[in-house]
This record gives sequence, C-alpha cells and structure tokens, in this order.
Amino acid sequence: MKIGFIGCSNITKAMMRCMIDSKAVDKNDIYATNKDKYELFKVKESLGVNTVELRREIAKSCDIIILAERAEYYTEVAYEIKDYLNEDHILVSTAPNMPISGVAQRFGDNIKIIRAKPNTPSIVGESMTGICCNYKVSLEEFNYVCNLMRTFGVVEEVPEELIDVVIAVSSSSPAYVFMFIEAMADAASADGMPRAQAYEFAAQAVLGSAKMILETGKHPGELKDMVCSPGGTTLEAVRVLEGHGLRSSVFEAVKACAAHCKKVVDK
Repeated sequence: MKIGFIGCSNITKAMMRCMIDSKAVDKNDIYATNKDKYELFKVKESLGVNTVELRREIAKSCDIIILAERAEYYTEVAYEIKDYLNEDHILVSTAPNMPISGVAQRFGDNIKIIRAKPNTPSIVGESMTGICCNYKVSLEEFNYVCNLMRTFGVVEEVPEELIDVVIAVSSSSPAYVFMFIEAMADAASADGMPRAQAYEFAAQAVLGSAKMILETGKHPGELKDMVCSPGGTTLEAVRVLEGHGLRSSVFEAVKACAAHCKKVVDK
C-alpha cells in the first residue's frame, strides 16, 4: 500500500523514518506534503520519500492518508481532497478535538476512518498510541495500520470515548514529565551538579522507574514504598511533594487536558 502524509510535524517525520527503517514501508511508497515548502524540502532530503506540493496529489496517489494537520485545518484539507477520495481510501486522523464523526462530516460518510493519537516519544521509537476506527474499516485494514504504528512504539485499541483521556495521560503527558525532570535537574544543579549530568541522572531515574512499572506489574504505590525507608531521606522528600500538592496538581492537569480535548473544533 502507498502511504500519504498531509502535514510534516516532528512526529510525522518520526513516523515516516520508523516505517522506512523497519522496512514496513518502502520509502518509494511514502508521499508527503506540507504547507511549509522548506520543511517539505528537508523531508525529501532526509528521508528520500516522494513529496508533492498539492494535497490532492496525496489522495490521487495513496491508499492510506494520514491527516497530520491540526483539526482547524481539516475543512480546508477536505475542500482540496474530498473529490479525489473513494470508499477504498483509509483516512487516519491524528488531531485532538476532532471525533470520527467530524472527520466523516468533512470528508464523506463513505470513507474508512481510523483515529490514532501517538505522542512525541515516537521520535525515539517509544510512542504510546491509542487507536480506534469506524465500522467501515475491516479488521485486516485496522491491523495493518496498527502494525504501521507499532514501528515507532506501543499501540493499544481503545473506544473512541477514551481518546480524550489518551491524549491527556499519554499524548500530552511528555510535557509534564519533561517539566518534572527539568525541576529535579535544576535542584541538583543548584547543589553543585553539572547541568548536563543532572539531566542525565534525572532522566535515567524516570526511565528506570517507568520500566519498573511496566515490567514488574506492581502498583506505583507499592514501588514507591519500596524506596521509602522509615525515617529516611526519600520519605522526607515525599512529605514535601505531598505538602506542595504534587499529586493533586498532576490529577487536575490531566483532567483539564482531557476536558479541553472534548471541545470539538467548530464545524
């Protein structure tokens, strides 16, 4: 199958690179277009994929079209490619604020639609992608797209009503984690550790902690207690974090993100 990308964000470029490196798709079967023509030129130079200036060329050339534009541009994109779509095309929407019903309203009720939300760790092959589809997509087609997404990370099917939660807890959350790492590194640097070393120590600690949850299957609270010796230094740090509302702040941030995702882009 030929895969077309409308929009060339950092995540999009990572997706293309991983698909090529894994040999899931030949670079000659990938097409891309982007509003910023200089960015499109860089994609051509770095990945060797086919690049086209007009969005309709993607619809005319490709079987699977990945809509990697922001939701507010979907109406504009639909205007340009809708007449070139047919019931054999598969549209993969990656935008928040745009349910499958909104994609169908713009591009056609007869179109096969998959909604997928990867995150920025796709750049290092560690994405967490939530995915769902409309009833027109066959199991074989859905599995094919899931396998494409697995070239840059973990993929899990979720009902569409949970996609907003996926965005809050996975797609947006690298920003929260980066803030946490930055804060820890700032404190370490304030106590004399060289900044580059502080980032390495903090980032590796977060990476290792996440791996413990995934590989041991233990509850995060149980793992936390394993570190907190009675009367020890860690418990004192945890006391300060609880006093400053870390748990509550994260809870409210994730809830706010999910609520904002539910604000569908105006039709």
